[in-house]
Amino acid sequence: MAEQIVQIENVNPSDLYGAKDQHLTIIKNLFPKLKIIARGDFVKVIGGEDEVNYFLDRLTMLVNHLERYGSINPQVIEDVMISGGETPYVKSMGDDEVLVYGRNGMQVKAITVNQKKMVESIAKKDMIFAIGPAGTGKTYTAVALAVRALKNREVRRIILTRPAVEAGENLGFLPGDLKDKLDPYLQPLYDALRDMLPQAKLNGYMEDGTIEIAPLAFMRGRTLDHAFVILDEAQNATRAQLKMFLTRMGRDAKFVITGDVTQIDLPKNTPSGLPQAVDVLGHVKGIEFIFLDDKDVVRHKLVTEIVNAYKKFYHDNDEEETQSEQMSEK
Repeated sequence: MAEQIVQIENVNPSDLYGAKDQHLTIIKNLFPKLKIIARGDFVKVIGGEDEVNYFLDRLTMLVNHLERYGSINPQVIEDVMISGGETPYVKSMGDDEVLVYGRNGMQVKAITVNQKKMVESIAKKDMIFAIGPAGTGKTYTAVALAVRALKNREVRRIILTRPAVEAGENLGFLPGDLKDKLDPYLQPLYDALRDMLPQAKLNGYMEDGTIEIAPLAFMRGRTLDHAFVILDEAQNATRAQLKMFLTRMGRDAKFVITGDVTQIDLPKNTPSGLPQAVDVLGHVKGIEFIFLDDKDVVRHKLVTEIVNAYKKFYHDNDEEETQSEQMSEK
């Protein structure tokens, strides 16, 4: 008789065992000759040596499946634990198109033409700019690319940053300490990550520094190696800030800069660094610029109407074009 104890890592044990241990019951029924005892994140297996080793090999595959896809079901358990394969429905989903499998098996894909350009470009270039109006999925696609790179071990960490620019509110009047004041500005990045990673795993990554979310000012003086780095809301970075950020790029790093040039919140006499970056870097090899438009809007259909209505308003009233309108025409 052999006895082995293994620790379940990288996934929530309750997701593996299932509600009221339903998944665990299926697993036990598939291996009637083994005594399987689960306590928290530890599993003890007792039985013949060959069968114990076979079971542990298949259990590792099942945990890997759960880590990758975010969920399992009875069919998945049977396919993985008996044959070591994956379920037919997973194979038929078009894995090549899926950037990452989020929570509860949600598939995160590039949906629009320009989102797909982002995916294609990041495979060839180390730095890309994704510029377009609200709701075009710039940030969400960028975060999905970062999570995919981390899961594939192409990078060692993810760094997400935004300028902490006040839009009608004064930071000093918001309650709490500095983190409490800054977190609302970084909330869209947290939201995207929560869609793509189990909460326990995300918390672990945040605690050990594998994933870092910080305001742009905190990037000064750093060299970002072996990292997938996203600067979100880049239209609210000044010229000096954007230059500072772009020169943080270290070895084996990928940079994605996203911005909505129709929503610049900088003070009136402070020019955005994003239009200047397009002019200065437009012909630099290794940098790709992708311009998204209203056809890429993936939010509520009204968002497209709102974007178009504002565009028509500025055109019809012959108002002086801001940096943002000039940029969107390029």
